[in-house]
Amino acid sequence: MSPNRRYRLRWVDVFTQRALAGNPLAVVLEADGLSPARMQAIARETNLSETTFVLPATSAGNAARVRIFTPHVELPFAGHPTVGTGWVLLDEGIVAEDAGSFVLEEGVGPVPVRVDRSGPTQRLWMTHPPVKYGEVLDERRDIATALGLSTEHLARDVPIQVVTTGVPFLYVALTDARAVDAAVSSGEALTSVLDAHGLPPVFLFAAVGENRLYSRMFGPHSATRITEDPATGSASGPLGAFAVRYGLIARAAEVPIVSEQGTKMGRQSFVRIRLIYADLADDPNRIEVGGSVVPVMTAELAVTDDPDSTITS
Repeated sequence: MSPNRRYRLRWVDVFTQRALAGNPLAVVLEADGLSPARMQAIARETNLSETTFVLPATSAGNAARVRIFTPHVELPFAGHPTVGTGWVLLDEGIVAEDAGSFVLEEGVGPVPVRVDRSGPTQRLWMTHPPVKYGEVLDERRDIATALGLSTEHLARDVPIQVVTTGVPFLYVALTDARAVDAAVSSGEALTSVLDAHGLPPVFLFAAVGENRLYSRMFGPHSATRITEDPATGSASGPLGAFAVRYGLIARAAEVPIVSEQGTKMGRQSFVRIRLIYADLADDPNRIEVGGSVVPVMTAELAVTDDPDSTITS
């Protein structure tokens, strides 16, 4: 059997200012010795919603190339992996500690990350690709039923629609936070109604105050197989644009939004969204999602080159 190679692993909690909250992330450093199959196996081993692998950048001036894996599939783009990996690169000195911004290479292309040190806690902001609005689903009763709700829980005059900035989500606006908490994540029920629409993960939310949203994300029926995600940065950028587009958040030249997510599952997260509108256009010309990161542990991963072997960290 081939000898073990050892990889440094950082474990952080993202979109929180306290450990053991937010969305946990494992970051494997100097991962260019790992095959995609090994990366997928490691992601199954951590069993987190996402694990990232840091590779050398392919373009001069970029900080790193980052591959993102759920336990079941690789993703082209994701929010808490981008913010969390960016924080680790700063903490490890791979990105200069005084850097104001840097670029990560992901499946969707270059993703700019901005470092905000203006407050008591350092916050990282990722820039989303442009927002795109997709299919509007007319099966409102069926979707409500699949979520364990009724049509009375659906926000009036707001469509149920697929929206994306790289990863498509189905957005379902509800009447209040109690309705959001009452929803049930059932892979069988959601598959039955969404199979004909490509099985997008479902992002349900309610407006709960001025520029504040209360959110959950269900994906047991999707390629990710994630029953519920504590904080979904890739969905939060489109969420902000969607909420403004349909009047749940007031439009302005600059719109700051806080989305609380993960509370129902005991991993309270606060995802910050910043939208910039040029001349109050219909769609934002800049979407940023940001948050804080807390370190939890550092580990060493020992992996053999044998494809049939297991991880022995």
